[in-house]
Amino acid sequence: MSLGDEHQGSGGYGGTGQTRTRLPDGGGDPYGGARRAGRSSSRSLVTVVGVVVLLIAAIAFANRGGDDSSAEDEAEPKPRTAATAPSGQRPVRSKTAGIPSGFPRDREGAESAAANYAVALGSDGMFNQARRQEIVQAIADPGSVDRLRSGFDADYSADFLKKIGLTEDGSAPTGSTFVNRTLPAGTKVTSFNDNTATVDVWCNGLFGLAGDGSTNPVTSSWFTVTMKLNWSGGDWKVLETSQKTGPTPVTGDNPVSGADEISKAVQEFGGFTYAR
Repeated sequence: MSLGDEHQGSGGYGGTGQTRTRLPDGGGDPYGGARRAGRSSSRSLVTVVGVVVLLIAAIAFANRGGDDSSAEDEAEPKPRTAATAPSGQRPVRSKTAGIPSGFPRDREGAESAAANYAVALGSDGMFNQARRQEIVQAIADPGSVDRLRSGFDADYSADFLKKIGLTEDGSAPTGSTFVNRTLPAGTKVTSFNDNTATVDVWCNGLFGLAGDGSTNPVTSSWFTVTMKLNWSGGDWKVLETSQKTGPTPVTGDNPVSGADEISKAVQEFGGFTYAR
């Protein structure tokens, strides 16, 4: 089932401010003394205009460079306004056991590794014992391989496979298509140094059997996977994983597709290599 399913015990996946300028009052006349002689009016007008220009210039100068608090604010680190926006870095080009590998030894490399490992651990391959061993061997830290393998073997037991309608090797019954996909929506680093990283991966998951008469139709869920990674052998490797439900958005008004359409989509639409 998907990375987000609850039954897993060992990490299995299932207005605006304005400036008002007060002009000289022209000797008590709010309109600047309209009954004065023409020359006096002209001189007064020139004086007023000059004062206004000086005030505008002073205000502009103050806004541009005289605010010490703005300089202090700029010196302080600020949170990213789009924490999960793409960085533009090129995805990795190598793979191990069909899983992207060779991630950079930096924060974005750890995020990319966590996203791709979430996809692998939340795939239908985890329901087949041989393929599950390959996945765990490829992404786990050498010191965690045995522990993770035994935990996942317990999660994907023969009884569990039978309960969800799969055969002992994780295959769907004749006439049905098994769907189990994890789709990362974003990543967040919660701790990082040169050797270890903890990354949260927000995911959408698809799980179920598409087929006539299926009692376990394909449904979607939202969950967050937390991965603790270790730099080992020139790449990021998994030390341990955990998960929690959500954040979950409101379900849209899209009409539900039939089993045939879902089966066709799963067979025709491939996955991605995720890179931060």
